[in-house]
Amino acid sequence: MKTKGTGALAKKPRTVIGWEEWCAIPGLGLPAIKAKIDTGAKTSALHAYDIRTFRKDGESFVRFKVHPLQRNQRLEVECVAPLKDKRAVISSNGEKETRHVIEIRLKIGGKKFSTEITLTSRHKMAFRMLLGREALRKGGMVVDPARSYVLGKLKKAGRLYRTDKDLSE
Repeated sequence: MKTKGTGALAKKPRTVIGWEEWCAIPGLGLPAIKAKIDTGAKTSALHAYDIRTFRKDGESFVRFKVHPLQRNQRLEVECVAPLKDKRAVISSNGEKETRHVIEIRLKIGGKKFSTEITLTSRHKMAFRMLLGREALRKGGMVVDPARSYVLGKLKKAGRLYRTDKDLSE
């Protein structure tokens, strides 16, 4: 017999994060991208444009470009990832949109975990990435909406894009 707080019912400790945090997607060559944490959104979204699908060795892939830093249209990163799915998503303005879905390895603070993200144009949005509740659950995180950058604030994040560092894991 299991009692509350023990065995399968015990909750793992969760990492507290703020409503905005810096994260990285090393597998896409994105060492720093600011994310808005949105518990109202189920899925996560990454700003992407010039999205094109292609097949290689019988597998579906997606190639896209990202402006990873806010207010910097000159910095452009081209990314390629296996295409996991295409699905309908209702955007924040209430419109239904079909989006490409990829699985990424996300780094936030000292945590690394896999999660799905959708690709969409966020050029009019303040944040290049939105982290939804599915990613928060997978990462074992809870949000303190009164705080920002609980896991650390980056200054001059653009310098991370000007190095020859190996960004793979």
